[in-house]
Formats: sequence, C-alpha cells, structure tokens
Amino acid sequence: MKFLVMIYNDDGLLQALPDGATDTMMRECLLHADELRDQGHLLDSQQLHAPTTAKTLRVRGGRATITDGPFAETKEYLGGFNLIEAADMDEALRIAQQFPWANSGAIEVRPVIDIAQVRERVGA
Repeated sequence: MKFLVMIYNDDGLLQALPDGATDTMMRECLLHADELRDQGHLLDSQQLHAPTTAKTLRVRGGRATITDGPFAETKEYLGGFNLIEAADMDEALRIAQQFPWANSGAIEVRPVIDIAQVRERVGA
C-alpha cells in the first residue's frame, strides 16, 4: 500500500536551531531515505521551494485567477514529500517517525488511492 508522507516546516522552529543543525538534519534525512529506498519502502522523495515561490490557481465560473503564494496563511508549510510503500498505516507511521522533521514542524501520513482502480471504476 502506498502512503504520501508530507513534511511540513515551521521556519520559526528551524531558525531557532543551532547553526548547522538544519544541514545535519537534512543529511540524516537523506541517508535515511537511501536506506528506505534500499529496503523497497521509498518510491520517491522531493523537496519543495518556499511557499513564497508558489502561485495558486482557481477557476470559478469559467474564470481563472492566479494569486501569489499558498491559499492560507499558516505557520507550517509543505516543504517536501516522500512516497512510500508500507504494509499498513502503522508501518507507514513508524517509517515517518524516523524522519527528523517532526521535531521542527509536522509530518502528515496519508494513504494514496490506487488510480488504476479509479480508472477502472470510471471507465477511463
């Protein structure tokens, strides 16, 4: 079963860390990702640019509007993600707990819907 492990950052907490701590956390995270990939758990992993680089698109009544940044003001923002393979939610949470980012933000773990099953159901 696939799970999306979303890493939410809090710049206030990250900036409060001692010098070099963020790089140390990132190094540990990347090494851990390598181990997970070798074990067959990690399918993909990407880091995102800051929310200030984002654009938000909405179409209402056939009219598109584009705004700068994310939809809502929030302390924590999506900083990256890992797509993992795990037997169940418990195993996915155990894997996610090993990433250091829960100490300076949050980690959301969400099951991924099998799009092949959706395609079959809707006849696409």
